[in-house]
Amino acid sequence: MIATVLPTYNRAPLAFERGAGSWLVTGDGQRYLDLGAGIAVNALGHAHPALIAALTDQAARLWHVSNIYTVPEQQDLADLLVAETFADTVFFTNSGTEAAELAIKMARKFHHDAGQPERVEIIAVEGAFHGRSTGAIAAAGSEKMVKGFGPLMPGFTQLKWPTSEGGHDAIRAAITDQTCAVMIEPVQGEGGIRVVPDQCLKGLRDLCDQTGTLLIFDEVQCGMGRTGRLFAHEWAGVSPDIMMVAKGIGGGFPLGAVLATERAASGMTVGTHGSTYGGNPLGCAVGAAVTKIIADPAFLAEVARKGALFRQGLESLVARHPQVFEGVRGEGLMLGLRCKPAPADVVKAGYDAGILTVAAADNVLRLLPALNIPDDDIAEALRRLDQTAASLTKAA
Repeated sequence: MIATVLPTYNRAPLAFERGAGSWLVTGDGQRYLDLGAGIAVNALGHAHPALIAALTDQAARLWHVSNIYTVPEQQDLADLLVAETFADTVFFTNSGTEAAELAIKMARKFHHDAGQPERVEIIAVEGAFHGRSTGAIAAAGSEKMVKGFGPLMPGFTQLKWPTSEGGHDAIRAAITDQTCAVMIEPVQGEGGIRVVPDQCLKGLRDLCDQTGTLLIFDEVQCGMGRTGRLFAHEWAGVSPDIMMVAKGIGGGFPLGAVLATERAASGMTVGTHGSTYGGNPLGCAVGAAVTKIIADPAFLAEVARKGALFRQGLESLVARHPQVFEGVRGEGLMLGLRCKPAPADVVKAGYDAGILTVAAADNVLRLLPALNIPDDDIAEALRRLDQTAASLTKAA
């Protein structure tokens, strides 16, 4: 008999009843150090007082109002995001997947209204993850995600990772008079914490400028301070035309957004897109509280410092457990440990040590702690990862 909750997840035998900071607690009082943060969602940890205050204050006043009316909380958050980024305008969604769908529509509508309706092809890269809707899985092209869901939405091409041999040249060659946009994550999360080097992002920006192609950055996982800058592309000193944001922006509340330049968004006129719940007052109130905290330069500097501290400790773990860990990758507090065992086995072994991590592709263990994780919790995380590696070595 099928479970009452549709079994599309291979769920761990853990259930939590409360959380505080970097810790989750089960019903029987077992404490786990959370290095997944809801897969980069709980950017400020669990039960952050500023987010509780924002949510409860807004909940006492107004939960939902239709987007056929002006929503002041939307305007406040949009103003914050525009002030902090390349963007001129923002559309709010409930998730990163919804943001991906709008980014695709926006890019195609731009070229249609510019008198180039044939420009519909979007170039993505192998290993990408843009969500699980029909458009998002077609964009990423992952065999495991698309199998059985055909026919796929046409108009997408997946090319080699841009830093692989010939990868950048392949993207250059693939851009034709039918190309609409290039869509890429500055740091792949699901794909294995793979960082696109600054020179590659600059090269993509140049290619897009030369060919009139829009550049879309998916910062759903790597954005909102995760790498030590508000958005990961800032390290390269380039800007996209369109950007998808979600996960961390809501701090645990469902919230996403598409940020765009006025030019890229020019085709999105009245009636071309909408959302019943997107930009609801509750989500935007929490999102504004999150953004005000994370966008503070002092906070971002601390993320970078904590990331360097954590990375140094992880490199020591690699040296101490070469039979388990092969190397460290990532930026800021978006870190990965490349494993010799299957990362899912490392995740499971971590449960016994009271630590929560997330598996990714390319045999990588994802480490995505709260951005405000205390130094003492970083030290404790390293101790528990050390314990996990030792247990795997002993069992081998």
